[in-house]
Amino acid sequence: MDILQTLCEKHRAQKGTLYVVATPIGNLSDLTLRAIGILQTCDCIACETPSITQKLLAHLQIRDKRLFTYRDAGERQSAQHLLQKLQSGFSVALVSDAGTPTISDPGFRVLRLCHCENVPIVPIPGPSAAIASLSVSGFPSDRFLFLGFLPLKKSHRQKILESYCHEGITLILYESPHRLLSLFECLQKILEPQREIFVARELTKLNETLFRGTISQCMQTLFSNTPRGEYVILISSLL
Repeated sequence: MDILQTLCEKHRAQKGTLYVVATPIGNLSDLTLRAIGILQTCDCIACETPSITQKLLAHLQIRDKRLFTYRDAGERQSAQHLLQKLQSGFSVALVSDAGTPTISDPGFRVLRLCHCENVPIVPIPGPSAAIASLSVSGFPSDRFLFLGFLPLKKSHRQKILESYCHEGITLILYESPHRLLSLFECLQKILEPQREIFVARELTKLNETLFRGTISQCMQTLFSNTPRGEYVILISSLL
């Protein structure tokens, strides 16, 4: 057994425990030894998309692991099922498709049940697109607000942004490519022309792109081609 495998083996999953495991947001090397150890030794893994989790397990050479689909749709029933498994002595690792579970991803319902039933919960921290973006933005990070994905309806989205854009804190948003233009048009209406934003696209992946500038500067850069990938947008608290 090599030294890496030995270190991973030190972190074995305990029976009847729920592990909230952060997984890579792109680069598969961004996984802690502790996370690998838990994924190797847990009884089953609750995941959003089994095919995506299976790719990660294949990369780690973890085979024949039981996977349980845990998504927003039907989350209440799935949470009850997982609770029963945990109370029966199973060790369960909760993962999302990428990043930290429950951060704009499903998971809070099973955690709430586990807290109510005194089931042991262990966080296995790691990648988060929001925190990774904030760390390289150069924006004030002493106070920030994570808003995740804003509502689909434009009026609701604008109301939320108007409520927080002048609070003197850095704002962090997630956005998909097909809604990006609509979001920027909304920001253009609300923000002062000189207000800076920071955009991170496809973090840790081959086409990772970071851009900082005013709304108009960002729009010129981002929409020179068709937007692709997932985006994190930060709005500076400073003028």
